[in-house]
Amino acid sequence: MNIHRPTAHPTQGAAHRFAGLMALTWLLALAGCTTSPPPSPPQIIENSLGMKFVRIPAGEFLMGRTESTDALAKDFTQYPADRLALLTDELPAHRVVLSRDFFMGQHEVTVGQFRQFIEASGYVPESVADGTGGYGYNPAYDPATTRRGDAFEGRDTRYSWQNPGFKQGENEPVLNVTWSDTVALTRWLSQQEGHTYRLPTEAEWEYACRAGSDARYGNAQSPAQLAQVANVFDSQAAKHWPQWQPMALARSDGFAFTAPVGSYPANAFGLHDMVGNAWEWVSDSYDENYYATSPTQDPTGPVIEAMRVRRGGSWHTWAVYARCSYRNINTESSRYTLLGMRLVREVSPHERSR
Repeated sequence: MNIHRPTAHPTQGAAHRFAGLMALTWLLALAGCTTSPPPSPPQIIENSLGMKFVRIPAGEFLMGRTESTDALAKDFTQYPADRLALLTDELPAHRVVLSRDFFMGQHEVTVGQFRQFIEASGYVPESVADGTGGYGYNPAYDPATTRRGDAFEGRDTRYSWQNPGFKQGENEPVLNVTWSDTVALTRWLSQQEGHTYRLPTEAEWEYACRAGSDARYGNAQSPAQLAQVANVFDSQAAKHWPQWQPMALARSDGFAFTAPVGSYPANAFGLHDMVGNAWEWVSDSYDENYYATSPTQDPTGPVIEAMRVRRGGSWHTWAVYARCSYRNINTESSRYTLLGMRLVREVSPHERSR
């Protein structure tokens, strides 16, 4: 069972009570029950680009996968056993203490917010600067004709954060951004606003995804519930990839591609789309064995030059890979039609006593 105990802080009790009541509200809703409205939500701030951030209370939890491979196999019968056996980098589950509050983006960074950053800063995204473009959906593209069998066409200069191969609104998550693009945004915001913006650590991300819950998806436990709470690979998306129909959720989540941020219920911390819609870069380098030696307090990942971690799954992600504990990786220069970001803003000294 996940541990979720607050560290000593005068403002955290209300936030933890809110998280617990929100979790109870959600479970009762799934069961068809009702309960009284939860108390007022935790502190939310908005920055100069219109990004909203929720204050996440310090606390502790069990990070990583707590269920056995056999337990996964019972709910994911369509997946080959060897695929499930590869999920060892989620082990061992281990206690993590986050000693400081932090502000987590309530939503993934949107196309419109990234556009404002580009126009105000003059920054040139890596897919444009290196002249190789990104990846995109092309209905005429056949994965079987390519060496890697990738689901999407690219790299190609036709594709970028402005064009993932399908139409996006300004309020949908920006895609085709590299790790370096996200760091550039955080540095610019930090300079403009005098607050420290950064990518979340992997531990912060999973803590925020779980929001005090043991459930695989934070807001849901079984794949059958997932279409109600997240935009992942479902029956509607599978129409474009019939060869992967067996991996799709039987129900439709309402979107074949990305959804406007906030289209699905928030978790107990008040965060939307922690699972699905777009993969999210985190700050950590990747080491498959890191959990065995990770420090308990405020882990920041291995100090090595390595691949970077991404979390949370996307609109095209199979249910087994959208779990809160699942870890995926890419090089820093990777850009993909499923890959976006969510930011953290650190709590400033004068905000710590609030």
